[in-house]
Amino acid sequence: MLEMITRQAQEKLWADFGNCLESEAAEEFLETLLNLMRIMFALNHDYRRNIKGFRGRYQFISRDRRVTMAALFDNGRMTVRETVIPDPDITITFRDGRTLIHFILSPRQDIIGAMLRQDVQTEGNLNYLYKFGYMAKQLQMMMPRL
Repeated sequence: MLEMITRQAQEKLWADFGNCLESEAAEEFLETLLNLMRIMFALNHDYRRNIKGFRGRYQFISRDRRVTMAALFDNGRMTVRETVIPDPDITITFRDGRTLIHFILSPRQDIIGAMLRQDVQTEGNLNYLYKFGYMAKQLQMMMPRL
C-alpha cells in the first residue's frame, strides 16, 4: 500500500501526523498549566486575591482549531474547558501548538513581538491578556526550581 503512495504524499502524511501530535501536546500542556493555576487559586489565599471579584472568559485556540481551551473566571473561581466558548472577553489565537508552548514557556512573554511576527492574534480586551500573563508569571515564581 505504501508503495502506491507518492513520496510527496508520504511526507505530507508524516507532517500532518507531526502537527497533530504537536497540537495535542500543546493542548495538554495548556490544560495542565490552567489546572495547576486553578489548584493554586484554591490552595493559596494570596494567589486567590488575583481573581477575587473578577469575571473573565478566555479562549485559547490554534489557527487550525486543533487546540481549543478555555479558562473562565467568576468571583474567585476558575473553570477550565476543552472547547470553544461563546462570548469570550479575549480570544488568543496561536499560529500552531509549537508557538503556544514557546510563548508560554518564554521567560519574557512579548505579546507585541508575537503579534508582529504573526505568531499570535488577539480579539477582545488586551487587559485580560496582561492580567493572565501576570497570574501565569506569579504562578511560575511560586513553583520550586527543579
